[in-house]
Amino acid sequence: MFHVKPINPRLLRYARATRLFLMAVVGLGAVGAALVIAQAMLIAEVVVGAFQHHMPVGELGTPLLLLAAVAIGRALVSWLTELAAHRASAAVKSELRRRLLERSVELGPGWLNGQRTGSLVALATRGVDALDDYFSRYLPQLGLAIVVPVAVLARIVTEDWVSAAIIVGTLPLIPLFMVMIGWATQSRMDRQWQLLSRLSGHFLDVVAGLPTLKVFGRAKAQAESIRRITGEYRQATMRTLRIAFVSSFALELLATLSVALVAVTIGMRLVHGDMDLYIGLVVLVLAPEAYLPLRQVGARAVPRGG
Repeated sequence: MFHVKPINPRLLRYARATRLFLMAVVGLGAVGAALVIAQAMLIAEVVVGAFQHHMPVGELGTPLLLLAAVAIGRALVSWLTELAAHRASAAVKSELRRRLLERSVELGPGWLNGQRTGSLVALATRGVDALDDYFSRYLPQLGLAIVVPVAVLARIVTEDWVSAAIIVGTLPLIPLFMVMIGWATQSRMDRQWQLLSRLSGHFLDVVAGLPTLKVFGRAKAQAESIRRITGEYRQATMRTLRIAFVSSFALELLATLSVALVAVTIGMRLVHGDMDLYIGLVVLVLAPEAYLPLRQVGARAVPRGG
């Protein structure tokens, strides 16, 4: 689900674990960005040494070992980020459920009698559980989307300002498109949540009153009502999934065309001898990495069914 605000300020206010997790994500993102740059330079060094300078494998042993170490380092950073995400998600969910329970007790039985039990249950269970994807997928990618493109651009601009200018010109189109998706789908996602709350509330109310309904012969009528609401929710979910697929395709296409534009300009200059092969390879390897975090944020943020 994507909202116009990438980080909900209420979540930062009510869940202190979120702040610590964001700091950890930024720190791990910085380490990951450094490893991405190191990986691109090592790949370029190995390729240039093997194909341009015709160096034997023995002389390339050091960069190959370093490349393997960088790959292990990136896997370790990914694992640490995932570990921090799951722990932060569990802590935040526990804190939010505790606050919800404390607030319900403060408001008292009078307020609870005026609420639909199913809606509150859906909020405390499925609503809070939805934070798993937010912490384990969206926020880590958001941190990478902030740190990695900046670090990659800083490295590219020192080698090739033309490629850096192309990336700077095309990179903002991805978050702009994501914001447009958020505006276009906000009402659909709100309606889907209302349908889910309505379905949960109605189902629990029917189950609680089933003996009475059977006595008065109204059980079949309520089953038809649940079937109708379920059908509406299924249709809303399918509409949301269609938007998700189309949006993901559009974001991937935009990023792919941008990388292709960088690759074409580098290829033309390599053919005419206006660029060193090492620099060209470094930029070619780094260019997709500049777009990848934003593409993954878009994939995590586009509306999903459920």
